[in-house]
Amino acid sequence: MSKLVDLTRPLEVLDKNSFPEILRPLFRIISPEVEFVDHAAGARIMGELFRCGAEELPAGEGWAEENLSISSHLGTHVDAPWHYGSTCGGKPARTIDQIELSELYCDAVVLDLSHKKGTGAAITVDDLRAALDRVEYRIKEGDAVLVRTDHDKFALTDPVRYNYPGLVGESATWLADQGATIGGTDATGWDRPFHVMIGEYMQTKNKEKIWDAHYAHREKDFFVVQQLANLDQLPAHGFKVGFFPLRLMGASAAPARVVAFLN
Repeated sequence: MSKLVDLTRPLEVLDKNSFPEILRPLFRIISPEVEFVDHAAGARIMGELFRCGAEELPAGEGWAEENLSISSHLGTHVDAPWHYGSTCGGKPARTIDQIELSELYCDAVVLDLSHKKGTGAAITVDDLRAALDRVEYRIKEGDAVLVRTDHDKFALTDPVRYNYPGLVGESATWLADQGATIGGTDATGWDRPFHVMIGEYMQTKNKEKIWDAHYAHREKDFFVVQQLANLDQLPAHGFKVGFFPLRLMGASAAPARVVAFLN
């Protein structure tokens, strides 16, 4: 029987005022907006439906429910090729609902890049090769490559959490060329942090520095999974992962429950 390891980041409602001001543009992909409808409010709704009073309900309580307002890129989520552009490899790019479940259940390898934690630095091809050598693994067609940075260990309001290492165009392309079809990270983003990319672009005016790791996947289908958790609880390889997003029709991404299946 398989042991299950939940790789999904818990979603919790944060006070926007407690979120560092410089990071406010990220707030929508970090915290959901939730209207909590308690049992008393549920009783009023049920009273309207059934034309009854609260005294007719057990302990005077109706149902509880929540109304959500979320980004499709909130928390742990799967990016579809449509996120990176309208075409992929010269064909119309697929949206999240067009990805088969069989493509999202696959063998995985964990690459430990946690020594780059907190740096905002590039994860290079040499970094990836060295990490693969350390675990004696060669990427095969259809694999998921999970990049461990340990940034899921920082509090959601800690600015260091958002100074994560990330891939660049060359290393993202290299992973796809090795046969990987899914790339995951426990960092907030697949690329380097936005403040790093913006700074480099402003200094060099080199358009190749703009969101380069995501744009690298416009050539062949590759699904990016961000804001994972608990990669430190996994072996290096020898297990499967299911990356199952909400079936949100026509969307560029969707929140997902990601689970590792360990023998």
